[in-house]
This record gives sequence, structure tokens and C-alpha cells, in this order.
Amino acid sequence: MNPTSAAVSSGYVIHGIPRSLFTRKLEAAFAFYGVEYELVSRGIGDDEIGKRAGTHQIPILETPEGWALGDTTPILELMDARIPGRRLFPTGPLGVLVHVVEEILDEWVARVMVHYRWHYIENTVHVIEEFTGKKLSREEAAEHPMAKWGPRACRATGTEYEAQQKAVETEYLGILGALESQLESTAFALGGRPTAVDAILLGGLHAHTHADPIPDLSSYTRVVEWADGRAFEAAAKSGEGDLAPFPESTPFAQHILSIGAAQYVPFVEENARALAEGRKAVEIETYGEATSYLARPYPERSRQLVQRRVRDQLTPGERNRVETWLAELGLGCFAP
Repeated sequence: MNPTSAAVSSGYVIHGIPRSLFTRKLEAAFAFYGVEYELVSRGIGDDEIGKRAGTHQIPILETPEGWALGDTTPILELMDARIPGRRLFPTGPLGVLVHVVEEILDEWVARVMVHYRWHYIENTVHVIEEFTGKKLSREEAAEHPMAKWGPRACRATGTEYEAQQKAVETEYLGILGALESQLESTAFALGGRPTAVDAILLGGLHAHTHADPIPDLSSYTRVVEWADGRAFEAAAKSGEGDLAPFPESTPFAQHILSIGAAQYVPFVEENARALAEGRKAVEIETYGEATSYLARPYPERSRQLVQRRVRDQLTPGERNRVETWLAELGLGCFAP
């Protein structure tokens, strides 16, 4: 299924835009679920659907019963309950592993998308031309209100300075390299069937890095083929596919978990302290350099979703096993 052209019949409506990372994540997830939906264009701002969902962000999912939901991870959990045969978060300890990998991609790796879009004028021109439908010079694009917002978002997520820009690009291209290798042996990032991890990976590719001029992904041939439709073709055929087991998972998962332990954990822990102390900035060392981030409530709420999964959805034996695994990997901040 092409995630951007689903027919209207199920009663689900995704309010968002094709150049939004999390809109495309949700669209990829719906393609994996095999659920049709309507895509209604909505930017960031205050409107009636936003008031109902309690957010000005995108995407927002409107359900057949009229609910308006604005956070992709809980939305996927809702859809898992409705379509258990195509769960994107497995049950048990493996579900925690999937959630932690998805969390790192959602809340840490996603900052590279903002960097690529607003620090490369080629990308800025490309996306603003799509939004406006007008041909723009570099100077005109740089003066557009969207381009003024972009650098603020980069400062908030720690990519204001050149050293961090280079670091996040190296990090992301390393992730693509790990995915390229993984797709040689499995249809998806964590095995033979899709998970929430594949949805966020495709969201980034479809909205940003495979849609914009920079970076050049031509050397990642398996990744490009996967993003261009092979992932959805495989999902249609692999309803019975297996995921790699907990705790070993796949080399790709281990790659992301190692990034999370080394780079994301220091941020999320200091972000929690900053929020508790009423500080507006998070000051930590990232990739060997002192870096400043905006203290943000959502990463802490998102971490608590993982903690609740560990606390509420595991047996005592499973919980002990998962907490030991998290501690051994340096990811103990995700334990309750």
C-alpha cells in the first residue's frame, strides 16, 4: 500500500502534512496495519481538531468514534489493541526492546531531520517551494517565516554549532549503514515483520532524507528500495514473519541501543533534572563537546511511557529480566 494514497473507507483521518516526520511515521504504521485512512492537510497551529487533541502539533489522528489523538506512540498502542494480528509493539520483553529503540529514534535521532532541513539552504528552498507552490531564490527562501523558525528548532535540539551538525550527520549515516546491512538478511529492521521502529525509520526517509536533496542516499541501495515500496510489499506478505528474539534482537537494534546509552541517556536524565529544577536549558556533553538543549517536557513524558510498559505490561519475572537487561546496557533510566 502506498501510505500517501490510501482510500477513504475506515473512518480514520490523519491530520498532517507529507513533509512531517511524524505524519509519515503514522502513515507508514497504517500501511503496516492494512488500515485505510484519509489524509487531511493540517499545519502546526491552533484549530478545532488541535483543541480536541490538546496539541498544536502534527499529526492528529481522528478515530471512527470521533476521538482526536495527538501522540504517535500511544496511537500505535491503540491500533495494536484493535488489530492484534499486526501489532507494531510485541507483547512481553520484546515489546520493551522495540519501544526503547523507537524511543531513541523518535526523541534523539529525529533531531538530524531538523538539522538537514534548515542548515542546508538547498533543502530549505526545496521544502518551502513545495509548501508555497512558488519558485524561490535562496534569498527568498531564507527570508520565509518557516526558515526563520528552523534555526530556533535546531538550537532547541542541540545542532546549532558546526561540530554537532557534523556529529549528528555521522550518527545518522551510520544508522543508514547499519540498516543497509540489516536489510540484506531481514525484511525489516528487527526481523521478518514490521514494528514501530520501521514506522519511524520510514517516516524520516519519506518526509526528510529521501525527499530532500541532501543527504545523498544513492549508496544505500537497499534502504532506498525499502523506502520506495519494498517495506510495504514485504509487510503484505509477512504477516507470519518472526522478530529476532529478546534480548539479542538484530545488529541494527544493537546499533541504536548503543547510541541511546552513550548519547540519549545523558540528555534525557539531565532534561528530567532541568524540568524538576525549573531550568530552561539542558547542558551536557554530546560527542565530546559541551552542548546546550532546550529543556522540554515531552521527552520526559515519552520516557515515562516506556517505564509504564515495563511496570504494567510484564510479569514479575519478565520485569526482573528486562530491568537487568536495561541496566547492563546503560539504559536503566527506562526502568520504573
